[in-house]
Parts: sequence; structure tokens; C-alpha cells
Amino acid sequence: MTIRSKIRLVLCASVATLTVCAGTATAAPHATARLDPSGLKSAMDDVHRAGVPGVYGEVRAAGRTWRGASGVADTTTGRPVSADMRHRVGSITKTFTAAAVMQQVEQGRIRLDAPIGGYLPRLVPGERGRRITVRMLLNHTSGIPDYVPYAFPSLQADSPASLDDNRFRQFTPEELIELGLAAPPAGEPGGPTGVYSNTNYLLLGRLLERVTGTTAEEYITRNVIDRAGLRHTAFPAGARIEGPHSRMYESLYGLIDPARDYSVYNMSWTGTGAALVSTMEDVNRFYGRLLDGGIVSRSSLTQMQRTVPGRALDGTTIEYGLGLHKVVIADCGTFWGHDGTVWGAAMMSLTRADGKRQMSVAVNLARWNERDSSGRPQPHPIDGALSALYRQALCDTDKAPQGPAAAP
Repeated sequence: MTIRSKIRLVLCASVATLTVCAGTATAAPHATARLDPSGLKSAMDDVHRAGVPGVYGEVRAAGRTWRGASGVADTTTGRPVSADMRHRVGSITKTFTAAAVMQQVEQGRIRLDAPIGGYLPRLVPGERGRRITVRMLLNHTSGIPDYVPYAFPSLQADSPASLDDNRFRQFTPEELIELGLAAPPAGEPGGPTGVYSNTNYLLLGRLLERVTGTTAEEYITRNVIDRAGLRHTAFPAGARIEGPHSRMYESLYGLIDPARDYSVYNMSWTGTGAALVSTMEDVNRFYGRLLDGGIVSRSSLTQMQRTVPGRALDGTTIEYGLGLHKVVIADCGTFWGHDGTVWGAAMMSLTRADGKRQMSVAVNLARWNERDSSGRPQPHPIDGALSALYRQALCDTDKAPQGPAAAP
């Protein structure tokens, strides 16, 4: 396996096998709309018993809401997790950023198919700036590679040293964008298959700043977070999370043993791509409002749900729109949402197309799988337990399928 392949595996946003990194999964037939609190709690307890220190989430179905948690927020003190804790939601931030861009499209300040070089000529100059459009950044068909392996160079040598080196480092979006643009292209602009890249969403953040005259974080806060009525969602002002939260443990596929707490971290390394802090209740509320036309117009939402095949960071194929993943679960429905991970934290949020079923689940352990001699992560009991929890939450079947939905 090449170093680049290993990096993709290390940075994959998947938190289990029924995730958007894995793409389409299969559920058992005869899924129902009911909500089974005892089944959900049991499935969550199984995730904790499989090895996750703490897991918590919120499920909404048929007008009812269930919130639950299992395990600990701190492995040293034994402090328990709770369902209302704040969490670093990782790339779920991308949906917020995409919604903000679509608002500016509606106002005529941004054109989806206009070249990014027309807006940011200094950041993306020359032919690249003329060929790459705003839409290509949103759906990851720009061909611009991810900057993360270059901002954390020790990962290419199977070392976690960069994670500690960058804990309090203040990156600028420009230097991270430059790292991505200087790397070998991931593909041709506008190609038939996208390649997931955080660089795209930092560029979209600079685009928002260019057309609104304020920082992207301020614009997203006023026009997306506040519009959705989210009370516990914000871009962090420093390295620490404000409010009740868990410690966040990173294993980095066995390179960090025991797993290390990275809940205190300067999130300038990911900005408008993955820096938000939120709660499971807020994330469900956000996706519910978005898919109901409460944040962008129906025509904008239609654009956001136009998907292309894309290659996730683990090399699998996903269906990606403009800041939204599409996940189809047989006999259960079509879901929209995103997953996300940063160092030590991972989560998944999916909302059924009709808005009547929602799930947001967070775990305080990331990249728990050990790797074989080729560098490929190996199956772990956590994978199957999380898959079962997701299926219980999304489909609430009487007999949850056994085993993973797809290969990790």
C-alpha cells in the first residue's frame, strides 16, 4: 500500500461500517417507523462495551425524540457522558458552509458555475482559477488535493508527532490552501468522479469572506446557525470547548496506545471545513431545517442534492452533492447528511428525505482499528456495534441485521 493510500485510510471520516464512507448499506426488510427506546439504549451500551469510552446521541421518529448516552466522558475520573454534551462535529461543518454559499448564490453575489479565480485570483491564479468553478469546490470535483497530509507530515511516516506539534499552532487558511494547491492534483477539474478534499472548503470560506465583507465564521453564525435556532453550536474561540463536553481520545489506528485526549486543540487547522462544536440535538435540528427549506430555498436545496460519485478519504465511493452525502438503505429509505471526525472525535448525522427520521450519534474515540502489515485497518467489534446502533436508529427493525453492512 502506498503512503498516500495509508494517509487516506488514516484520515477517513468513517466511524463505522454503516457510514457515508462506506456508501450504500443494506437493512433488514420490514423496517418500521416506531421508536424503540430500550432497543436504542441496548445498542448504545453495546458500542460502549465494544471499546468506545463514551457514545451519545439523539434519534427522532414519528414525532418522538429519544436521547441517550453510554459510558464515560473521562477515562481517568469515570465522569459519565450525557446526551446533551457538546462535541467537535468535524466535516458536518461542510454542510453549514455549503448552505451559506447557497444563500449568497440566491442573492446573486456568487454564481455556482463561475470560475473561482474570478473571485479569488490571488489564491487560485492562472488556468486553474479559470477552470475550477464554485460548484466543483462544493462537490469535490475541483481536482485540488487535501492539504491535511502536508499540514501533518509525520502521518506519512506512520508517526503521530504532528498531532502534538500542531495542538496549539495557529494556521491561516491561506497557508493551508497553498499546501493543497502545491500538492500533485487529485484529478482534472470537473471530472466525472470527485475526490474529497478539505482544501475545497477552506477556499469556500475565503469566498464567503470576499463576497460578504465579514469572516466566514461570522456570516455562518448569523445566517445559518442563528437562522436554524441552534443554541449550542459555534466555531470555537480558542483551543478549549466551552460548556459540558467529553474528552476526545485518538488512537490513530494503534499508533497512539493508550489513546490520547485531544479535546483541547486549536482548530485553525480545519476552519470552515470541520471546526464546529455542536450538540446532537442542534445537529438534528439543523438538518431538519435545511431539508425542510428553512435555511436555503427549495431550488438551492435541489442543487445541493444533485450528487456525483466521489472518492472518500479511505478510497471508497460515495454520493456527494453540495455539502451533503446521500445514503440509500434498502427497505429503509434515502437519507441525507454528513459524517465527521477530527482528532479524538467522530460522529454521524443522517436525516431521511421525508424528514420523519433523524439520527445524530457521537463517539469520543477515533480510528480505533489496528492495522495489518500493509497498513489497512482491520475489523474491530466497535464497527459491528456501531453499525447495529445506526440501523436501530434509522430503521428500528424488529430484528437488526448481524455483522457489518460493508467492508470497513
